[in-house]
This record gives sequence, C-alpha cells and structure tokens, in this order.
Amino acid sequence: MTRPQRIKRFSMLRDFHFADLLTIANGCCGVAAIFFAMRALRDRSEGWLYVAAGLIPLAIVFDVLDGRVARWRHYASPMGRELDSLADVISFGVAPAAIAFAAGLHTAVDQILLIYFVVCGLSRLARYNITAESLAGSSGKVEYFEGTPIPTSVLPLALLIVAHRTGLLLPVRWFDLDFHLVALLFVLSGSLMISKTIRIPKP
Repeated sequence: MTRPQRIKRFSMLRDFHFADLLTIANGCCGVAAIFFAMRALRDRSEGWLYVAAGLIPLAIVFDVLDGRVARWRHYASPMGRELDSLADVISFGVAPAAIAFAAGLHTAVDQILLIYFVVCGLSRLARYNITAESLAGSSGKVEYFEGTPIPTSVLPLALLIVAHRTGLLLPVRWFDLDFHLVALLFVLSGSLMISKTIRIPKP
C-alpha cells in the first residue's frame, strides 16, 4: 500500500523560479508606489509623491529583467505569464492612476478618466494573454505587441509629475464639469494600449 504524498507547506512559493521572483518584485514596486501616493496625500508631501513615481521606472527594470532571465534559462510557463500580467496591472495601471490622483487629478471627471486608463491596461493584458499563442511566429515567440505595452504608462506619468512640479495641471471647466487637461494624457495612453492597428515589434 503506497503512502499518500505529503503536501509540503508553501509548495507554491517553493515552485517559483528566479524570473518569477523578479516579476513579484515588479508588483511590489507598484504596491509600494500606491502606499507612498497615499502617504503623500495624508502628509501633503511632494517628496512622497516623487518617491512613488520613482518606483515605477524601477518596476520597469524588474519587468525587463524577468523576461530576459526567463529566456536565458529557457523557462516559460502559464503561471509566469499570469504573474507578469497581474504585476503589470498593479505597477503600470493602478499605481500611476493612484499617483495621478495624489498629484491633484481628483475631480469626478478626472477619476472617470483614470479608471478608463486602468481598464484599458487591464483589457490590453487580458487580450495579450489569450492571443499570445496565435501571435507567436514559427519560433514560438510572440513577435509583436498589439497596441502599446502597458509599461509605456510611464510617459504620461512623467509628464504628470513635470506638470505637478510646475503647477501646470491645467484645470478646466466644460459644461459644468471640472477636470484637468493633463488627465487626457492617460486617456490617450489607455486608448493606444487597446488599439488593434498599432503593432510594435517585441524585443
């Protein structure tokens, strides 16, 4: 009679590869950025806001490294792909929106525009996950992105920080609706993510 296999504690964590740990570091940067954005609001401190924004480029570094390590070790898995997408939603979708809110984009219209941006990023990653196999070439590697990759959200975030620093968030009132023109940068970024006509070669 064979004895049942003993389930090890934290077995899922033990199965993580080095590339997965880099992906998790990416997500941790995003969560920390959200915390610092909330601290900036609580303390009314620009310093914490800049710390929050600075964590997003660091998340990009981890995002690039996890892919390179996975290719170097010839390791790829559905688990790793899902981890990557979930971490990217946090670091390049939710965190930039939280930082934008903390920087002053907090009217009702601003919030709707930022939610649109996050939903676009979420949709873009979901589409990538379900179409990755069909987009793969003969080598089995995805050769191009449909729509801009979600880490490009660092661009409107950088412009937001510059605008906040210089006091040029550009508040406007249109049909009794208050919002900031800078928020439209996030609308543009989100719209480019979900475009099916834009094709960017994948490195």
